Amino acid sequence: MNMPILPVTLPTTGDIALARESGRALSAVLRSRETSQQIDFYDEQGSVKAVSIPTSALRLLVDILTEIGQGNAVSMIPVHAELTTQQAADMLGVSRPFLIRLLENGDIPFHKTGAHRRVRFQDVMDYKQRVDGERRVALEELSRQAQELGLGY
Repeated sequence: MNMPILPVTLPTTGDIALARESGRALSAVLRSRETSQQIDFYDEQGSVKAVSIPTSALRLLVDILTEIGQGNAVSMIPVHAELTTQQAADMLGVSRPFLIRLLENGDIPFHKTGAHRRVRFQDVMDYKQRVDGERRVALEELSRQAQELGLGY
């Protein structure tokens, strides 16, 4: 499944305030051990439509509202989604040719659909986590060395 990455817009001041308020209200509901929750929605005529939502989806909604409440834009991509090489490169903040080298070197798994390479979103995130971890270890070692040498960092 090839998922388009949609343009992201930052939330408005009103969105941020509403997200904070609704996130707090929904967080209280999540304390329940029920596997689903019922939410009442009202249409413009005041009619009520009761909707049952899995608690796991409600947790995800609270996470989204928390991010929006902090002024962050949010987009969702299914874990099993397949990305184009340009989408994967954009997610990693690298050039497409650099990403192609990573793919060809076996750093990130991929498959071909016709002549086009496709990369699973989860594989891109696994690579990012691995590289971020390696960077963190390297920075900690540099910091340790700088302290040993009294460089004032």
